[in-house]
Amino acid sequence: MRNVPPLDFSDAATERRKRRLLAVLWACFWLLMFAIAVQDRLHEPSILWWEPLLWEGTSALAATVWLVAQLRYARDAKGLLEQPFRWFLRHLKWFPLVALLFITAIYTMRHAAYAALGVEYEHQSWGFVLVQETVKVWLFLGLWLGIIFGLESFALWQEQRHRLATLQKSLVEAQLGQLRAQLRPHFLFNALNTISSLMQVDVARADRLLTQVAELLRASLRMDRQELAPLEEELHLARLYARIMEERFAERVTLEWRIEEAAANALVPTMILQPLLENAFKHGVEWTTVPARIEVAAERARDMLVIRIANSGEISPKPGEGVGLRNCRTRLQAYFGERGGLEFTSDGRTTAEVRIQIPWQERTA
Repeated sequence: MRNVPPLDFSDAATERRKRRLLAVLWACFWLLMFAIAVQDRLHEPSILWWEPLLWEGTSALAATVWLVAQLRYARDAKGLLEQPFRWFLRHLKWFPLVALLFITAIYTMRHAAYAALGVEYEHQSWGFVLVQETVKVWLFLGLWLGIIFGLESFALWQEQRHRLATLQKSLVEAQLGQLRAQLRPHFLFNALNTISSLMQVDVARADRLLTQVAELLRASLRMDRQELAPLEEELHLARLYARIMEERFAERVTLEWRIEEAAANALVPTMILQPLLENAFKHGVEWTTVPARIEVAAERARDMLVIRIANSGEISPKPGEGVGLRNCRTRLQAYFGERGGLEFTSDGRTTAEVRIQIPWQERTA
C-alpha cells in the first residue's frame, strides 16, 4: 500500500492556493492587456512607444489596489456565498463609487506622469471619458468579481467536502469499533461454552483449550490496534481458533489451508476471518454427526483478494447468517464500499461456502 502524503485542506492552505491561482490569472490578464496595447501602438505612429505602457500601467496599479480591497471585503461576505444574488448585490452597490475613484485615480496618475515628462496629455472630453471609462470599468470589475466569486465558492466547497469526509471517517471508525467490540464477546461466549462442556469429561483437554484461548486473546489484542493487517497475521489467529475447535470436535473435522503465497502479504480488515471460520464450525461441524471438512482458501484475482471458507458434510438445515457474518459484511462495506463484498451460499444439506472479495492492497514493509 503506497504511502501518499495527506492533502492539506486547512483554511489557511485553501486560502494560499486560492491566492496563488488568482495571482497567476491576474498576471496573465495584465500581460495580455500590455501586449494588446503595444500591438495597437504599431498602427498609430502618432503614439509614442511609452504611452501604451503608461496607460495600462496606471490601470493595472489602480486595479491592483481595488483587487486587494475587494479580497478583504469578500472575506467578510463569505457567509453569503451560498446565496449568489445577495453576494453580488452586496458588492455591486459599491460599483458607482469604485468606478468614479478608479477613473479619477488613473487619469490623475497619467496627467502627473505626462506633466513630469513635459508632454501634454490629450484625450477626449471629460464627459466622453467618464461614460467610456465607466463602461470599461464596469465590464472589468464585473469580470473579476465573477472570477473572485468562483474561486471563493470553490474554496468553500473544498472546505465543506473536507469537513464532510472527516465526519464520515469518524462515523465509520466509530461503527467499525462497535463491530469489533461485538465480535470479541460473541467469540468468548462460544469458546467458554466449549470449555465448559469439556470440563465434565476431559479436564486435561479443557485446560489445554483454555491455554489456547488465552493465546488467541493475546494475539487478537495485539492486532486490535490496527484497522488493516496482513493476511498471514489473520491466518495465524484463524489457525489458533481452528486448533481450539479441533480440540472440541476431535476426529470429526478436517481442515485444509490453501493459501496462495502472494496473498499472504495482502492487507485485510482485522478479525475478519475468525467469525467466518466460526460460522463454518457452527453450521458444518457442531450440528453434524458425520466427519466434516473445512477448506480455507485465499488467492489474488487481478486487483482483488478473494477468500473462501467452505465446509462439507452434513450442513445445518437452516444455515443462516449470524452476528459474525452480518458484522463482516457491514465492515467490508464500511471499508471498501461497493468494491468489498461477502457472499454466503449453501444447498442446505451437504455444502456451504462464504466468499469475500476486497480490493488488493499489499503491505510495503
